[in-house]
Amino acid sequence: MSAARPGITDDVAPAYLVKGDDAALVAQAARSLIERLVGERDPALVVEEHGGSSVDDLDAGAVVDACTTPPFLIDRRVVVVREAGRLNADGGARLAKTVADPLPSTVLVLVGGGGAVPQVLSKAVAANGEVVDTAVGSGKRDRQRWMGDHLKDAPVRLSSGAASRLGEHLGDDLGRLAGILQTLAAAYGEGATVGEGELEPFLGEAGSVPPWDLTDNIDRGSTAEALGTLHRMIGPGGRPAPEVVAVLSRHFSNMLRLDGAEIGSDEEAAGLLGVRSPYVGKKALEQSRRMGSERLAQAITLVAGADLDIKGATALPPELVLEVLVARLSRLARSRASRR
Repeated sequence: MSAARPGITDDVAPAYLVKGDDAALVAQAARSLIERLVGERDPALVVEEHGGSSVDDLDAGAVVDACTTPPFLIDRRVVVVREAGRLNADGGARLAKTVADPLPSTVLVLVGGGGAVPQVLSKAVAANGEVVDTAVGSGKRDRQRWMGDHLKDAPVRLSSGAASRLGEHLGDDLGRLAGILQTLAAAYGEGATVGEGELEPFLGEAGSVPPWDLTDNIDRGSTAEALGTLHRMIGPGGRPAPEVVAVLSRHFSNMLRLDGAEIGSDEEAAGLLGVRSPYVGKKALEQSRRMGSERLAQAITLVAGADLDIKGATALPPELVLEVLVARLSRLARSRASRR
């Protein structure tokens, strides 16, 4: 059995890489990790930060020096590298050697951002340390699973209704979850059970929603729900109008590609669309068959017209153009469904 590293317990690795798609979730995970590594020690003595907002302040040599210099007056040093994706291949290789042969009293924390972390460094951390992946996933089920996992360790307990309401409200803005839970704990106490009524005052502004919420509502012919989803998508800080049109164009173009094709499985549909998920292929194939060639052509024409309108073909506000488009697309889907 190898000797214990000075100042390091069995549950602490020599290096960590915190990565993910959402900068807020990456930052939260990094903060929690650093707090755990510091413990009861004075952060001013333990933590040494590198990187950050400046494009010139990430020096791989300085990070290597910090990792290979014993701490002074303390038993542990935590070296944090922000925006680790800004490291070049040479800097990544130098740090990878340090990760493979760490100083016993030092922990390296690489925080993703600024691009892709050099592969040699990622592999070194995976082999000798721990990778913390904050990615939620690309589907509704992934998001629901992520919410469930994080609510298990929450400082308060949410009723099933409150959990559903919170997930619906946050949409894609899952980085707000931790803050809301902490606020609820401060208001009602650690371990309290919170229902929908107690939750509502703390929700704030509704978060954005993923694009499939909009397309699912359109496919069901649910005009009111589709318009409500649209308003959340294009609200303050939301998606610009051209991006929403691009989402709808891709959605109906996928159906058109499947229209009339001889496809025997969901996997074949996914392959034709160039996506990995058979579930995505299945949804597109089923909706393509429900819509039919004529209505798919109408939908494509409507989307193309809206694209021209938001680019200046008319003087209508982009928001109004999108509302009219979504209402017409929903009516197309509903009309087809009513004839089945």
